Amino acid sequence: MKKFENFVHLILEQPSKKKLVIILTALAFFGSLMMFPTQLVLAKMLPGKSDNTFSVYIDTPSGSSVQQTDKVSQCVIGMLQQEKEVKNLELFLGQGIPLDYAGLVKGAGMKQSENVAEISVNLTDKHHRDEPSFLMVQRLRPIVKERCEQIVAGSAIKFIEQPAGPPTMASIVLEVHGDDLDEVRKISLKAANILAKTDGLVDVDIMADEIYKKYELVPDKEKIARSGMSVDQVNNIIYLAFEGMVIAHKNSKDAINQIPIFLILDAKTKELESNKFEVLRSKLASLNLMNEKGMMVPMSEVVTIREADSKPMIMHKDLSRMVNVIAETDMVSQLYPLLDARTKITEEFAGEYSVTKEPGMNTYMFDLHLQNLKTGKKYLLRWDGEMKVSLDTFRDLGGAFIAALILIFLLLVVYYKSFALSGIILLGSFLSLIGVILGHWVANLFTDETFFLTATSLIGFIALMGISSRNSLLLIDFAKSLMVEHGLEKRRAIAIAAATRAKPILLTAVAIILGSALLASDPIFGGLGVALISGTVAAVFVSLLFIPVLMDNAKAMDFEPVADPEHENISITR
Repeated sequence: MKKFENFVHLILEQPSKKKLVIILTALAFFGSLMMFPTQLVLAKMLPGKSDNTFSVYIDTPSGSSVQQTDKVSQCVIGMLQQEKEVKNLELFLGQGIPLDYAGLVKGAGMKQSENVAEISVNLTDKHHRDEPSFLMVQRLRPIVKERCEQIVAGSAIKFIEQPAGPPTMASIVLEVHGDDLDEVRKISLKAANILAKTDGLVDVDIMADEIYKKYELVPDKEKIARSGMSVDQVNNIIYLAFEGMVIAHKNSKDAINQIPIFLILDAKTKELESNKFEVLRSKLASLNLMNEKGMMVPMSEVVTIREADSKPMIMHKDLSRMVNVIAETDMVSQLYPLLDARTKITEEFAGEYSVTKEPGMNTYMFDLHLQNLKTGKKYLLRWDGEMKVSLDTFRDLGGAFIAALILIFLLLVVYYKSFALSGIILLGSFLSLIGVILGHWVANLFTDETFFLTATSLIGFIALMGISSRNSLLLIDFAKSLMVEHGLEKRRAIAIAAATRAKPILLTAVAIILGSALLASDPIFGGLGVALISGTVAAVFVSLLFIPVLMDNAKAMDFEPVADPEHENISITR
């Protein structure tokens, strides 16, 4: 370690070399921070999770028949069956699959209409499969959507993976709040078109029913009474002709309740040639019901056909009417597509609305407030989803990090009775961030998928605070001991302290690196492992090179000796 001691002493003796160390450290720190805006390192709450299953949600336009939904579903099934890693799959037509982790907040349990379907896909075990499920979904999504969505115009096919963290409605959710429902739908449609054109976003959809024309069959009670029939008779034959109905019950000793016998006409009989008014009226005219006098009365005589608009589902949140626009990210961080889409939305709506941004740095700092320039009505565009959870998580972890910094600083001030020495130790701990960011950049170069800086990475960075502080404490205490007890000159004492404590610091670093190597390959805690490994490496360099320079410049390190110098014993002490 004598060579390293002389190397450190040489740096301390020459002001130009000290400045060089400070400049290089500052450049490394700010250079690592610039990796976020340049997108060399991407931040995300949790990376993709390889699982043994995923789901496919199919939404045909509102008012579509179950037969149309089934055609789209069969197209998707046919393509998935060609994948050798797909073991089996199950189609739930007109309903959602049994609730799973992803479906908890996606509304799968509430689906009950002819225009929806869900497919549960089971894969071979992830430990025996080369391709992770999230990469398989990324590969299949554009192929399936291109071929199957065109079967029924306006259909939406979404690939849903099991989330690695808290379940959310989607990666990015845009809530459009407002009292004028028609205007809210108009804003939602424009926002959805912008999201669909934003790079990195897929599966864009509006969670609102489309308003379509429908025909209502209204029995005319007065005509029915004059025809010698009852309203129940008319209702029954209409239900039987178009839907089907229970006509009897069967009793069984193996069943607690009666078993209903359901009568339904075959598909060809129920289907109409087109959706025109004349076709429906002709269908009703072919249905005849016998009255009390034994005469056959056509249903077209006693049933009125009325055209009406469908009634869409109205969603509320915090007593405010809203429509959700959702989008998934295609193996990218949510933040960058959101900022891109937000800028485009601001520009697109500027002509018709007064657009103002949410003031201040708060949970809803990305929100946009719209006011119609003609009517004066106000609307709110609020961002939610996994992106919101990510912001909240990073905010909470950032708060925990700041609290740790303050607590460590206060403890050091109490111990050293010096703000300068406490600041040196704290700065050295903070600079381990250089290694954390650079480590994720290097890891991204050696992985097939994007290696994100995640919430677990920040947990690793917070854990490094104590390790980095310990390294600086060792140097300062040992240098102080050499100066006070042995009367060594300041720079020589710092150099000896750095060389002597280099071995325990390196051994501690090796132990942390070997222990964290097991985490580095984990899909969830890989960020924690990489942060600990790369952050520890950076902490070693900062402790042994940068901290000695700061110690040399700190007047708080000018200790007076209390004993005669014993230069000849210094090497033994080391």
